[in-house]
Amino acid sequence: MPIVTVHGPKVEDTDKKRRFVGAVTEATSDLFGLPQQSIVVLLRETDPANVGVGGELISDRRGK
Repeated sequence: MPIVTVHGPKVEDTDKKRRFVGAVTEATSDLFGLPQQSIVVLLRETDPANVGVGGELISDRRGK
C-alpha cells in the first residue's frame, strides 16, 4: 500500500483537492501497477509562517 504525502500551502477549494487526490492516485496506481483502492494520499497543509526557504520564512518572502 503506497502512501503519498504532499506538503504544501492550504487549499480552500475542496473540489481542487478531490481532483488532485484523484490525479495523484491514478498516477501512483499506474506507476506501481496496483489498484487505486490501495493508494493512500495525505495532504499536509502547512502555514507559510512554518516553512523556511533559503533562510527565510515563506511568509516573509511574500511581503517583498
